Amino acid sequence: MFGAMDGLVSNFALIAGMDGGTSSGSKFIVLAGLAGLAAGAFSMAAGEYTSVASQRELARAEIEVERREIQRHPTDEERELSETYQGKGFDPELADKVARQFHADPDQALEEHVREELGLDPNDLPSPVTAAASSFICFALGALIPVLPYLLGAGSVLPALIMSLTALFICGAVVSRVTTRSWWYSGLRQLILGGAAAALTYFVGTLVGPGIG
Repeated sequence: MFGAMDGLVSNFALIAGMDGGTSSGSKFIVLAGLAGLAAGAFSMAAGEYTSVASQRELARAEIEVERREIQRHPTDEERELSETYQGKGFDPELADKVARQFHADPDQALEEHVREELGLDPNDLPSPVTAAASSFICFALGALIPVLPYLLGAGSVLPALIMSLTALFICGAVVSRVTTRSWWYSGLRQLILGGAAAALTYFVGTLVGPGIG
């Protein structure tokens, strides 16, 4: 949802700026909208891939450090795991027994240490490809909304304006499901912020466009 809102706001503002600086309904607006969609979606995908891949590599490096510690200092690591359980309220005797049971199998011991100490599941690390694909799709869907009326033959910015503002309100209202804000407050806030971004970019377009033309 946040990726879609990002695409919606950025492309809506881009199209508004182009409309302010060129003739309404111009083919340049459509070109700018499609270019903004493609550039933004690919940029989001590349950034998300790099971010998640880096997090995954960092997690693997930390897991390998933990693996070496277990191999070199098994007794100390077993005691550390027992102390972790005791900190959670286990009786010392039970904590020792559970830690000993895990350390009977080095792979299980590693998984348990990683979960308890690093807060990671070594078998369920995030996929950079999945993250990149989802970011690409979400951004592209959001960015398509303001340019869609032009692709369907609209000759003015009004249909794009109506669709974009409506979509902004809906996206904001949906986000309220995971917050403490009411749906109308969240929707109205997103509408105002997105509309303000587009209005300011339109104003920049009216200032710069005539000089370029």
